[in-house]
Formats: sequence, C-alpha cells, structure tokens
Amino acid sequence: MSVPFYARACGIDFGTSNSTVGWLRSGQATLLPLEEGKPTLPSVVFFNAEESSVSFGRAGLREYLDGYEGRLMRSLKSLLGSSLIDGRTEVQGEVVAFRDLLTQFIGTLKTRAEAEGRYGFEQAVFGRPVFFVDDDSAADKVAESTLADVARSVGFKEISFQYEPIAAAFHYETTLAREAVVLVADIGGGTSDFSIVRLSPERARQAERGSDVLANAGVHIGGTDFDKELSLAAVMPLLGYRGQLTNGRKMPASIYFNLATWHTINFVYARQVWAEQQRLLLDAMEPESIKRLLALIKERAGHWLANEVEQAKIALSEGETAVLPLERFAPGERKILTRIEFDLATEMLVDKVETTVTRLLADAGLPAAGIDTIFFTGGSSGIPLLRRRIAAMLPQASVVEGDLFGSIGSGLAVDAARRYGTQHH
Repeated sequence: MSVPFYARACGIDFGTSNSTVGWLRSGQATLLPLEEGKPTLPSVVFFNAEESSVSFGRAGLREYLDGYEGRLMRSLKSLLGSSLIDGRTEVQGEVVAFRDLLTQFIGTLKTRAEAEGRYGFEQAVFGRPVFFVDDDSAADKVAESTLADVARSVGFKEISFQYEPIAAAFHYETTLAREAVVLVADIGGGTSDFSIVRLSPERARQAERGSDVLANAGVHIGGTDFDKELSLAAVMPLLGYRGQLTNGRKMPASIYFNLATWHTINFVYARQVWAEQQRLLLDAMEPESIKRLLALIKERAGHWLANEVEQAKIALSEGETAVLPLERFAPGERKILTRIEFDLATEMLVDKVETTVTRLLADAGLPAAGIDTIFFTGGSSGIPLLRRRIAAMLPQASVVEGDLFGSIGSGLAVDAARRYGTQHH
C-alpha cells in the first residue's frame, strides 16, 4: 500500500492567455481549480470603474463584455522583456505601474491555489518560454529576473524555472511504457516553443535530466499573433484599413495595428486619436468604413471585437467558416470568415514556425526519422495549417495531443516534486 504524500512545491504556468497551478498529491488531480471549478484562470485583469473593483479571469472578461466602464488588461505575459514593463498606465484616474499589474495577477494565482490546496506554497517552479525575447539574450535574462522578483514579492521564497515544452514533456512521460524521442510542440498565446526530449519510465526517476534534452528552440509567435493577422487581413479593412484618401495616400495604419493587438487596444481611445479620425473622415474615399471605426471607438468596443476575432479563429480551427458579428458598432452587420482566408493571412507565421523546427532538428543532430512522436500542447496547437505543416516535416512520427491548457502546469508540478521533494501525511 502506497503512503499518502504531497509535494513541497507547486508548478506555475503563467501563460499569455491562460494560467494554471499544478501540485502533486497522492490520489488527487494535479491541477488546482482556480476559477469556477476550472483549472485555468484566463490571464485577464479588469478594473471596474463603476464598482471601483478589480476582477480576474473569466469574471473580469465577463464584466467587460457586459459593458461595465473600466479598463481591461490581457496578455500581461507579453510585458515581460518589453520596455512596457517599466511603464505606467492610467486606471480609474490613477497611475498604475505595469509591474504592479503583473504582481496582482501572480499574487491572485498563489492565493487561489493556496486556498484550494489548503497549503502555503513557499517554493515554486515557474514555466518560461524558450525565449521571452527573440535574439536578445540580455532582454531575455531581464524578463526572467522580473518574473522572479514579482514571485518573491508575493511570498515565494524559492523560485526556479523550467522551459515550458520540457515541462509538457515531463507530463507526457508519465503516460509512457517505453522509451521515445519526442518533439514537444507547445504553441501558446504568445510563443511557439519546441524541445526534443528523450523520455522513458526509467529516466523519469532521475533527478538530473539535462542530458535527455537534445535541443530547444522558440519563436515569439503564438495564438495572439494568429488573431492579429486574421484581424488585419479580414476585419480591419471593414474599418478603413488600407483605404484610400482623396489626396491619393492610404489611411494611416497604426490605429489598425493597435486595434488588432490586445495590449495596445486602449491606445485607440485617446482623445487625439478621435480627433484625427474625425479629420480623416472628411478625406476618406470610403467614409462608411471610417464611420464604423468612429462608432467602435465611441462604444469602446475594441476588446469586444478582439474577443470575437479570437472566437472566430477557434471556430476556423474546427470548421470551414465562422460568423463574425459587428453589432456593437455596426448594428445588423456581420462578416463571414473562411478557413482559406485564415490560412492565407497566417501563412507567413507558419513559415517562421517551420523554420524554427528545421533549426531545432539541426541543433539536435537528428534526421526527421529520428523523432518517434510529436506531442502537441498549448491552446493554439489546434490551428490546422500549423499542425499540418509540422506533421508533414516528420511523416514517420506519430502525433499525440496533450491537454492543450494543462500539460505544462501538470509537468511543472512533476518537476517541482522532483526538485523540492515530497512529504508524507
């Protein structure tokens, strides 16, 4: 009879779109419920101006989409490694540092996990992308140390990091009966990360796994980039993007790029932007599209539209068409989006991901036939074009789908137990 145990440390997957906390205990689910009984907490903070309150996750998104006045912050992870992390923003008439927003969110993850587990966590293994910042190792180090500082400030005393695809590999390893060389493809909200790892039940017992990791690679392309390209190609032209002015020039593009990117949508609501669009309306060859844009700004419907584009992307990953409603700013209007449009809009992103996998195989010194299994995880790994192209590179490998939102948090929990040990009840 096995003795009941629990791990001293937890694993935290702070994701661009969703976050999870994993904790190994005998006879219990690894992932702790964080909101409404679900193991994922969407990485969202909403400052409700009407109620003078702060909400997180689904609750925050719901309040925003229900039309409460306030400020929605999403994709907080993408602040790490960017110059914005030391910046500030105005919330309910007060200036708030972006670093403090990050602290509030990580603190909420810790508090909810501790309440659910009835255990105070002082040690944690945090997941991290292979690169927080592409081609800039100094900025990458700053991003990791920023996350470590934030974790310490909310009460973690010991913090270590593990690459997210390797964490996913450790989770997959718990299901294996024999050795396999596995390419882990972790396509998240902000990054695409890959590792080639040698896995087996015997190796799982070893504390030091460095020699089993054959290569790592990553690129700063994730689900939010697919949303952005779909939005720019198929949705923003309805609001005047690439439209002509009477002087022969094109509509300035910056407002559309801001609207298509979650963490810059709020810039669109600045007074000077409204004034500039009013001026451009007079010179637009297609004034109807600019009127739609002005209505969107007036209704502050940017995040609502971004959310609808994201839902359309998910629908296009499962079917051939998706309906995009526009009623928040264009009553009675909608747009039908197609899988072909989505594939064409995002082909260059998939090309970059394919190049990253090619480099990974070269770094590992392996031919395509040397990979036994492709293990897909991450919320964006279901994008059909991406999955087809990666699978086509490794035609002999079997394809396995992990828990798209839970593999990393579960694997980090396995790693946390290995690093910091367990205790018996």
